Amino acid sequence: MSAPRLRVAVLASGRGSNLQALIVARDAGALPVDFVVVGSDKANAGALQLAKDAGIPTFTLSAKDFASRRDFDLELFRRLDASGAQVLVLAGFMRIIDGEALSPWVGRMINIHPSLLPKYRGLHTHRRALEAGDTEHGASVHYVTAELDGGPVIAQARIGIQPGDDEAQLAHRLLTFEHQLLPAVLTLMAEQRLDLIAPNRVALDGKLLDAPLQLRNSALVD
Repeated sequence: MSAPRLRVAVLASGRGSNLQALIVARDAGALPVDFVVVGSDKANAGALQLAKDAGIPTFTLSAKDFASRRDFDLELFRRLDASGAQVLVLAGFMRIIDGEALSPWVGRMINIHPSLLPKYRGLHTHRRALEAGDTEHGASVHYVTAELDGGPVIAQARIGIQPGDDEAQLAHRLLTFEHQLLPAVLTLMAEQRLDLIAPNRVALDGKLLDAPLQLRNSALVD
């Protein structure tokens, strides 16, 4: 008898390209999860239509309907709890989440961020990498904690910055690697191979990692 598949919820604010990569990986049999719900803070988010097309339940919450950020986040996580999700993936969810609301999910909540963390937390990461004269850029998947983009990094994908790159070119080239990185990390979670060791260490197969896993030829290596 096969093991139960991991139940996953996804939050997204935009077009949903990383969500689409997860759905493609699931449909190809490479990602052993069931997506139980996709939520957004934007009613017109492309991610919602992608989810509907894939038969995944959706919901939308507008921050304008709540008195405070905390009230919004508590309702958001009430709905996620009700979905039965075991793991939450932030795939382009453009909100800072209240620490009290996310606290019960620490260790089972991941985010993909377009920089080589701890560099360039927050917004405009591609611009900041170019302005700094970096020769390398990338994306990181990390456990979510109350610190903005500050949770322990699980894995990264790296690309070289080419002469003449602008923000759009850099972002576009990086997306291909984001779409490999996020499913690879979620697969490790589905296989119960990853753990967050308090307060800020990541373990793979019970062994503490000294550095984030790296994406090489579509696979994660340490």
